[in-house]
Amino acid sequence: MIIDVHAHPLLFDLITPGSGDSVFEWRRQNFGLYKSGITSAEFFLKVADHAKVDRTVLLPEDYSAEMGRPLISNDEIAKIVAFAPERFIGFASVDPRSGGAAEELERAFTELKLSGLKLNLSHLHMFPSDARLRPLLELCLRYGKPVTFHCGYSWEPDSPSKYSRPIDFEDIAVEYPELRFCLAHLGFPWVAETVMMILKYPNVYTDTSTVFMGSPRDWYRQIFTVDMGIDWLENNFADKVMYGSNNPRWRQERALDGLLSLGLREDVVRKITGENALRFLGMETADGTSADRR
Repeated sequence: MIIDVHAHPLLFDLITPGSGDSVFEWRRQNFGLYKSGITSAEFFLKVADHAKVDRTVLLPEDYSAEMGRPLISNDEIAKIVAFAPERFIGFASVDPRSGGAAEELERAFTELKLSGLKLNLSHLHMFPSDARLRPLLELCLRYGKPVTFHCGYSWEPDSPSKYSRPIDFEDIAVEYPELRFCLAHLGFPWVAETVMMILKYPNVYTDTSTVFMGSPRDWYRQIFTVDMGIDWLENNFADKVMYGSNNPRWRQERALDGLLSLGLREDVVRKITGENALRFLGMETADGTSADRR
C-alpha cells in the first residue's frame, strides 16, 4: 500500500466554489496558491491511481482567531473523506488561540471520525512550548491520534519559520513520549536537526514533502545522498520517514518518482511509501497489515 501522508485539498470542488468566487480567491491568497485552479476530487483520484497512490492524508488549516473562519474546516475534510472513504484519510485542525479549540478537536475525533491533528505553528505564531497546545496534545493522546506539525520553511503568507524549527519540538517529544508526531517537510532547511529528532525519539517521524530546488529527483538526491549519505536513511532511520507530496504544490507522481529514483532497498521503499504511515496513523495490526481505524 502506498500512502501519501501530506496533501491539502484546499481547492477541491467538493468544498470550494468555482474560479472567481470570493472563497476561492480568499483560500488561494491565504495559502499561497496564486496560480492554482479548482481540483475535481474525482480527477484527483484518477491521478492518484496513475501514480499508484492508494490513500491520501488530507490536512486542513485553521487560523480562525485571525481569519474569522478556518481556511479548511473539519466538516469540509469529513465531507471529502465521505466522498471516498477507502481512499482519503482526514485530519483535523483547530486554532489553539480560539476559545473552544479543545471541544472542537474532540468533536472532530468523536463525531467526524477524523484521524489526527494538523498544526502549522508558523502561521499561528506559536512556539512548540506554548501552553495552549497542551490540552490539544493530551486529547490526541487520549484518543490515540497522531499530530502532523508543519516544520521548517513555510510557503504560507505571514508564517515566520522561527516558530517551526525542529529542535524546538524536543520538549514535546520528552513530555509526551507516547504521542506520535510528524515534523513535516524534513524540517527544511534544518534537515540535520530533523534527523537528530527522529533518531533520538521513537515517537517522532518526518515526511518527504520538502521544498524542491529543481526537480524532486535532483532534490532528493541532494538531501539523501549528498547532505546525508544514503546509508543514513537505509540503515539508521528507515522506519521514521514517510512519503508525502505536499499536493497541490507538487504532484504525487513526481514526488514518488523522486524517491524511487534513489535506488533504495526494496524493504526501505515499502517502509517509506506505506508501512511507516500505517504505524504513524495507528492503522497497523500485529501482523503489519492495515487496520483502518478512521
